Amino acid sequence: MHPDLALRAAALRGQLPEGGLFSGLSWRIALEPLALPVAVAKELETLGRVLLQFYRAANLLYRRSAEGKAPDWVSTWLDQGKPAELVGVQRDPAFRKELPRVIRPDILMTADGLAITELDSVPGGIGLTAWLYRAYERVMGPGTAFFGSADAMLRGFEGIFGDAAQVHLVVSEESATYRPEMAWLASEIKGRPMTVRDAAFVGWKAGDAVYRFFELFDLANVPAAWPAIEAAKAGAIRLTPPPKPLFEEKLLFGLLWNRHLRSFWRQELGEGFLNRLQQLVPYTWVMDPRPLPPHAGIPGLDLVDWQQLKALSQRERELILKVSGYSEQAWGARGVYLGSDLSTSDWSVAVDRALAAWPQSPYVVQRYHKPGLVPTTWFDFQSGVATPMPGRVRLSPYYFVVGDGDGARPHLGGVLATICEADKKIIHGMQDAVLAPCAVASEGALA
Repeated sequence: MHPDLALRAAALRGQLPEGGLFSGLSWRIALEPLALPVAVAKELETLGRVLLQFYRAANLLYRRSAEGKAPDWVSTWLDQGKPAELVGVQRDPAFRKELPRVIRPDILMTADGLAITELDSVPGGIGLTAWLYRAYERVMGPGTAFFGSADAMLRGFEGIFGDAAQVHLVVSEESATYRPEMAWLASEIKGRPMTVRDAAFVGWKAGDAVYRFFELFDLANVPAAWPAIEAAKAGAIRLTPPPKPLFEEKLLFGLLWNRHLRSFWRQELGEGFLNRLQQLVPYTWVMDPRPLPPHAGIPGLDLVDWQQLKALSQRERELILKVSGYSEQAWGARGVYLGSDLSTSDWSVAVDRALAAWPQSPYVVQRYHKPGLVPTTWFDFQSGVATPMPGRVRLSPYYFVVGDGDGARPHLGGVLATICEADKKIIHGMQDAVLAPCAVASEGALA
């Protein structure tokens, strides 16, 4: 092994802050950034505009549905399982146009192109991704064509808080694993005071901003949640992400594919954005178990009843089954089932579980697009060896929405690559994954 590689790996690991970035978790250190093909980089460069417009359109669709100006089943689907007071907040005029200010899609690199499997409006990894860029920028030097940067991540995150005097990052116990990375992130931002707070903190002042680093299903365990919501409703503080559970529902993609809503999406997204999203987002169905009329069927699956999912062959079960949102099972690859990877009996159990969860916790079914293999090399510190690994890649670009109303614009800060071993079917930030920032495969690729 070339000694420079060992020195590079040690230099990268040596930049970790004391105590690390995640409580009790680690990852495999890549020896260089993941080089993205030029076409992929161009796609990601402009994707933020499309996703922000999708959020705007979804917000409008929900509001129209709640007001009786669009199909009522849309708001029914999005509200079911939520407490009445949270539904009331979601419909409150104070939050009427509020959207998530961090947009992070999870994108698989497949043989047929990119596939956006879901959107995360309360994502972890912001501090980690900024740190990865900072570490690799220092070690790799100026000759690497990074796609994103530490400064862009830091400026982007700071920019979502507007003119707030200071920022409080309220981290729940459920999200405590991410507290160290948020503390590092706050320490690196110099433009204004930014502090990580526990779930009981209510010491903000008028003009401050509160970053909600907890899911809305966990409100009962966050004493600061309702005081923060009330303060934001009164206009005393800026609260982001907004307390609107519709943005934490994976079934938004089911709405995107629903033919009853095609004219709405075409009008609000435009033909170009709609076509682009439907090229990127796998077909998604909402598992509403209510009986269909005798002449009706489930489009794209040739089924007339969700129970018939159980009878599909293993080859026909290239499907992902997952809980939509507002559940402790809705994040971190929990509550996710890949049909082709399960026995018929286990798949049947998963289908029954999903159907029984309606209407409290809706599930969605999504076409599974298998990620292709991408070469990477990580450093094994135990053996002292640089280890080649063909892996499957998930890209997580971070778009920071800066500005208000129609003037809001998404800014790409950077892209986190998560690379898992070839035998892993579902990609997430497991301990044996390789994590890396991204670069562009050739100079001038975005010109």
